[in-house]
Amino acid sequence: MTVIDLADLGGLVGREVATSDWLVVTQDRIDAFADATGDHQWIHVDPERARAETPFGATIAHGFLTLSLLSALMHDAVTVDGTRMTLNYGLNRVRFVSPVPSGSRVRARIALGGTEDMGDSIHATWSVTVEREGGDKPAVVAEWIVRYYRKFL
Repeated sequence: MTVIDLADLGGLVGREVATSDWLVVTQDRIDAFADATGDHQWIHVDPERARAETPFGATIAHGFLTLSLLSALMHDAVTVDGTRMTLNYGLNRVRFVSPVPSGSRVRARIALGGTEDMGDSIHATWSVTVEREGGDKPAVVAEWIVRYYRKFL
């Protein structure tokens, strides 16, 4: 776990800050995501058909599921101290580069792309690469914007 003081965040721009632990993307997680979003496309939820009809040999995680894991992967890898509140502000760019078959392990490499002082908060743009164990390409690459609100003095 990398712990960063909010006041020191700007000094890390352009550097890889942390790498998360591995997280297993189980079929149960994929099925729960399908239920939560209403996206029950067979490539995600029908293991037999996916094994027979796809080049992946198994079901694959929804791209948006893999993207949604950024919060858990970041929480596992980085703590920013000196905040009273943290908000997900959005994404600038996202690419789903390669699939994540059910049972795969993924982790995030997290670099700080930039910061902007907003007065009551720091607007941080993180460059996140989600990699799949044994994969030759990233699963997801994203620019993720997080707003860190300073503690009241």
